[in-house]
Amino acid sequence: MTLADRVNTFGVDLVRRYGRRVHKLAIHAGFTCPNRDGTKGRGGCSFCNNVSFSPNADSPSADKSAGASRFAPERSVAEQIACGRQVVRRRTGAERYFAYFQAYTNTYDDIARLGALYEQALDEPDVIGLSVGTRPDCVPDAVLDLLAGYRAAGHEIWLELGLQSAFDSTLARVNRGHSFADYRRTVRAARLRGIPVCTHLIIGLPGEGRDAALETLARVIALGTDGLKLHPLHVVRQTVLAHQWRRGGYQPLTLEDYIEIAADLIERTPEEVLYHRVTGTAQREILLAPEWCSKKWIVLNGIENALRRRGTRQGCLALEQSLYSCSSAIERVA
Repeated sequence: MTLADRVNTFGVDLVRRYGRRVHKLAIHAGFTCPNRDGTKGRGGCSFCNNVSFSPNADSPSADKSAGASRFAPERSVAEQIACGRQVVRRRTGAERYFAYFQAYTNTYDDIARLGALYEQALDEPDVIGLSVGTRPDCVPDAVLDLLAGYRAAGHEIWLELGLQSAFDSTLARVNRGHSFADYRRTVRAARLRGIPVCTHLIIGLPGEGRDAALETLARVIALGTDGLKLHPLHVVRQTVLAHQWRRGGYQPLTLEDYIEIAADLIERTPEEVLYHRVTGTAQREILLAPEWCSKKWIVLNGIENALRRRGTRQGCLALEQSLYSCSSAIERVA
């Protein structure tokens, strides 16, 4: 038995719908972020060295300034797809792909440039659609209408929103520069247009534990996300979080704690929600802590073992989560 026997994974869902493996190809399109260029802040999120989330980035040193503006990657979108295609095809045998606009904020530009970049990817004959990673506060109606148009033309489109936490106090603590209300607005607007949303959540943010993770999940599920990505918070070089960790101001989760919290969340996630990811890793050369964040399979096997030990799977406690969400909403109103 594997994790996919207990979790509704995006990869297995794609095989079921397309009859073959479909793989994401990460694209670095040269975007920046309003939390780095001075529009909303400088320096970015306290945990963010974007190289750790974008292993295929062309120029990891290009954004050295806290207020760096947009820069051109070394390779075009088509060239990045060609390179990624060769690697992935050898490794997995996949013959169909999503163009995953991943690095920084991939809706943060004028609509003409966004359309030109997205369409470079969609022009590739083996690219079936887009996954567009962005912040909840950077998705205006014009961008949603553009994405909805691609979906109407037959492409599969996913909007990936980096929420991380439903608690505004936590978002402020890590210098996110957006609120849960921004997320709520964008999810509702996307769903009105039929655009699926994948929500990114970080487990182990400063000041948060299991209860905060459960509450965040409850709020996200109540709004109606279509997919989830779980990430453990890891400490990487050249971040504010790295300084806090060195001074003893932040203690990462243990592997055991992450596995148990991830299993708790999976059990309380409705069966129809697709898990695009249940853990995340960082490159060894920039990872400071925890060391286990460089070992994806240890984490994946640990989550599968935890669910098997409990005799549970995704959705088995979804009703409990629904009741928890209602109770939490009443408490917030009160």
